Amino acid sequence: MTDYKKDLGLKESVSIVISRIIGSGIFRTPAPIMALVGCTSLFGLVWVIGGIITIFGAVIYAELTAMLPKSGGPYVFLKEAYGPYIAFIRGWAMFFVSETASIVAVALVFTEYINAIWEITSGTSFNLIVTFLIALITIWLLTSMNLFGVQLSGKIQVIFGITKIAAVGAIIGMTLTSFSTGNIQNFVNPLWPATFDWHTVLAVGAALRYSFFAFSGWEGSTYMAEEIKQPQKTLPLSLFLGISGVMLLYLGANIGYLFQLDVNTIIKEKWVATAAMKVVLGATGGILISIAVAINAFGNISTQILCKSRTWHAMARDGLFFEKFKELHPRFHTPNNALIGQGLWATVLLIFAVLSTYFQSGMTGTNTYETIIDFFSATSTIFNLLTFGAIYMLRKKWPDKNRPYKALFYPWSMIIVLILYSVFLIITLITAFVPSLVGIALTASGTLYYLIKVKD
Repeated sequence: MTDYKKDLGLKESVSIVISRIIGSGIFRTPAPIMALVGCTSLFGLVWVIGGIITIFGAVIYAELTAMLPKSGGPYVFLKEAYGPYIAFIRGWAMFFVSETASIVAVALVFTEYINAIWEITSGTSFNLIVTFLIALITIWLLTSMNLFGVQLSGKIQVIFGITKIAAVGAIIGMTLTSFSTGNIQNFVNPLWPATFDWHTVLAVGAALRYSFFAFSGWEGSTYMAEEIKQPQKTLPLSLFLGISGVMLLYLGANIGYLFQLDVNTIIKEKWVATAAMKVVLGATGGILISIAVAINAFGNISTQILCKSRTWHAMARDGLFFEKFKELHPRFHTPNNALIGQGLWATVLLIFAVLSTYFQSGMTGTNTYETIIDFFSATSTIFNLLTFGAIYMLRKKWPDKNRPYKALFYPWSMIIVLILYSVFLIITLITAFVPSLVGIALTASGTLYYLIKVKD
């Protein structure tokens, strides 16, 4: 076995944070969010809540990762706070439910935007089989690219990070400065829901699934801790710089969408960024932004594949996962077995999503993206609650341990996050019961593996 190489600096770490967050969410999730809430005030509220959770979550993670600069992200914090079983079952859920499914979701968005380009230029769209094949090839191409050393992967992340900022910046600039096509009335029509009752609360909670997904990945650099120079300083700084930048971009993009598209159009247009740019520049704008968004999604898939494989390696190194995953490549010092295993399971989940969509909507596959997100939202939320609570557990366990960074506004930052996530979990179980049940069942199946393989 070999050790990781510390080839990543602040520039690469910030790029990983940006590339992990900006993938498909800001381009794809406004439509399902608006479809659920139906008015601009609640649309904004959903994004604000997602932003607040992200800020306070980053505050907590900054303390944890500075104190425990080990590769594996949340797995490391859970193992120290709750012991090996909780850490294992979280890793099992990440692999078999949430994190690998997220790779599939963004691969499907990449395919959707390739489809948008094809539809604009040819007048026809892909069927479900073509969608599946493009997503499958994308996953395996990017898995292969991450097999040849973290230095190469780091350079790729910097390139994609710059591209993502430029792409979202272009959307903001063009949509907000095109006064001839924009309409300020879009921001207030309708401003409030027709009625405000329990169903409205459920709608906001359901919409948060997509907001949280759009902000997800901000903890990406923590997965790479052992490959980052001066991790105790670099990791917290990369979180704050990356998240702050992305939040400004998200704010600008959503304002731009609303300036160019009314509420009903946003609901109907699955590819919101493309629709907004078509209003501004016509078919040419639609093609250009679809290309830019496809590149963004492509880069995000690469970052997810890079980061998440480190968790499977960390687990295997501790004897809590498939033994082959603990090996690092002797030349490239990368967890290639974990990368390949991740790709294989992503393929299985992609097949599941495509078949599920086929039985729901036929060969058009209109709801594949939402199906994937519904599938892992509840499971992710349960373990996010445990991870955020780890700061309390570790302060009790290690009161005198060196903490290079201490969480701002503690304990209120932790309390706010735990309350909001708990409410969100309840609503998710109500509004997406069957997909949530499937995800929880897959997670629970890990207990049998743990009792047979790990405990022995």
